[in-house]
Amino acid sequence: MERPLTQNIKADGTYCTIDEYRRNGGYEAARKAVQEMESQQITQTVKDANLLGRGGAGFNTGMKWSFVNISNPNEQRYVIANGDEMEPGTFKDRLLLEGDPHQLIEGMIIAAKALKASQGFIFVRWAYKKAHQTIQKALDEAYQAGFLGKNIFGSNFSFDLHLHTSVGRYICGEETALINSLEGKRANPRAKPPFPQISGLFGKPTIVNNVETYCNIPHIIKNGPVWYKALSRSSEGGTKLYGVSGRVKNPGLWELPLGVTVRELLFDYAGGMQEGYKFRGLLPGGASTDFLVEEHLDTPMDFASVAKAGSRLGTGTMIVLDDQTCPVAFVHNLIRFFANESCGWCTPCREGLPWVEKILEKIERGEGTEKDIDILRFHTKYLAPGNTFCALAPGAMEPLQSALKYFIDDFNRHIHEKKCPWKK
Repeated sequence: MERPLTQNIKADGTYCTIDEYRRNGGYEAARKAVQEMESQQITQTVKDANLLGRGGAGFNTGMKWSFVNISNPNEQRYVIANGDEMEPGTFKDRLLLEGDPHQLIEGMIIAAKALKASQGFIFVRWAYKKAHQTIQKALDEAYQAGFLGKNIFGSNFSFDLHLHTSVGRYICGEETALINSLEGKRANPRAKPPFPQISGLFGKPTIVNNVETYCNIPHIIKNGPVWYKALSRSSEGGTKLYGVSGRVKNPGLWELPLGVTVRELLFDYAGGMQEGYKFRGLLPGGASTDFLVEEHLDTPMDFASVAKAGSRLGTGTMIVLDDQTCPVAFVHNLIRFFANESCGWCTPCREGLPWVEKILEKIERGEGTEKDIDILRFHTKYLAPGNTFCALAPGAMEPLQSALKYFIDDFNRHIHEKKCPWKK
């Protein structure tokens, strides 16, 4: 089984240096892209590979790049790596940032050539201290080798790449809020349109992609779309970093073919449930996705299949709910996080999430009523996509609306027994 994304990750936790990376063929794809390929050819190659964005939305990366107008040779354009990674339960980009930063840098060089961009930023959450150190060392190595800066690989293409430490709010994971933060403004999302591909950082065309997304690019350019699509079990190309957390025997992170089933990931790789615990459900792609339950265990973990099952692949890092954890408390904890992380820019999110959090707390204390269930259901529609400025509140509603579907008996027990049944 080929694992291109993690082939350079070392067991001792040290990062892959530029010499080690180059011995494994590193920067040859960037050299090929810069010296031998036209910008449109690079974009078309990525598009043909059907690389879907690994940050959660799953949009075709090459298609996203194609929306940037590159006809004006004098116009400033930017490429940005979103390494904010503050989705609860998600820890995949950290492995790449800490273990193989040159893979990210090479992917961004190729993206910059495709978009004729001369400046780039790696935007990383403040808490990733080790990642900051490894990225900066890798950037210094890349500049020293002549892979960043003026006239890369002896060409007329120049590209500068900078590390930016995030202020650490969850909303910075939204691409326009990230851009505002980079500009030194409050991290509020922007109205769309215009989209960042038209008017992004400092009003210039900008592409924002996830760290894992960029790390796929060198392998696509080096080996081609046919090879890349063959790595997957579905029509969606490549491998995927999958994670599992919760009361499983072997929580962790694995690079596997895109389309591995929920059952395989949960039982073959995570080892199944710990002794004394039974499976009740899981969030397949981080905290802002809908629950899947036992009937969904044979669902392939790809974007289309998980959507058909009623959830989202998201980041591909599942959070497992066991039979000894209160579903109401589980969801309450998530909603409390989202309410705290709301930027406050729009009324439904600013006012609605704290209200939902208070109702869930009330139910968990045993003081809830049947009317509270109706209020919660109302909010899942009131905070649905299209009613808020960005996707934060709709994402927060996904675990709630699915919990009300699959675990409604647990909510009712809290109300009728006037206590949390899990508390002794």
